Amino acid sequence: MSPLLLGCDFTSAPSRRKPIALAVGHIDRGRVLLDTMERFESLDGWRERLAAPGEWVGGFDLPFGLPRELVTTLGWPTDWGACMAHYAGMSRPAIRDAFSSFCDARPAGGKFAHRATDGPAGSSPSMKWVNPPVAYMLHAGVPRLIEAGVTLPSLWPGDGTRVGLEAYPGLLARSVLGTVSYKSDDKARQTPDRLIARKTLVNALENGQAPLLATCGLRLRLTHGQRDALADDASGDSLDAVLCLLQAAWALHQHEAGHPRWGLPEFDPLEGWIVGA
Repeated sequence: MSPLLLGCDFTSAPSRRKPIALAVGHIDRGRVLLDTMERFESLDGWRERLAAPGEWVGGFDLPFGLPRELVTTLGWPTDWGACMAHYAGMSRPAIRDAFSSFCDARPAGGKFAHRATDGPAGSSPSMKWVNPPVAYMLHAGVPRLIEAGVTLPSLWPGDGTRVGLEAYPGLLARSVLGTVSYKSDDKARQTPDRLIARKTLVNALENGQAPLLATCGLRLRLTHGQRDALADDASGDSLDAVLCLLQAAWALHQHEAGHPRWGLPEFDPLEGWIVGA
């Protein structure tokens, strides 16, 4: 029997207004079923959920590493575990100051350092501290994944029963929608066009038309109520969690087909890699 699947839309400052969204599901004969959606208003509650005994494979929408160029320039440890321990021990203002100084010393148009995965994934550099603050997401999320005993393939051993992979919902969404926006936290920008985009994306996922899913014959299976709920969440948080769930499903399919790294290529063990990139 296959393990459970998790998909996590993460925020570094969860609250009642903007909780962490966790999609829980499983694969049944090529269909990815969404079992439930869980919400967490605190980082500690989220960590405790992940630390609970069980067997699952999860996709998490937060960076798992920093660019090697950044780490070496700052003189931080280049072993992933030691680097994450150093990073976890810093305050957010100290992180902002270190990264800002790094950027200030670089030419316009090349302020940020990038990981190798950022290009094929189309993701923001993991050192960005604003719009979106992914540097703080790494700071809040990765140490708690380690504390929870989660295995991060090629990065951290964990206990082997709960496997966490770096996911990026934008990668899967853009493969269907291109540059069309489907979500916004700003109520003024929660337009009918974005609602149509969410419905288009959900329909493609259910029909297995996203290229990543088509490569292995997976498709999303929803109830009418689930389909409406994903479309109606204008923030996109629920849909993003499901996109991460589907990336975890793809990785599990690769693993069960005998791929040694859950479908990931060989990558820099300091930087990490995004599933499907």
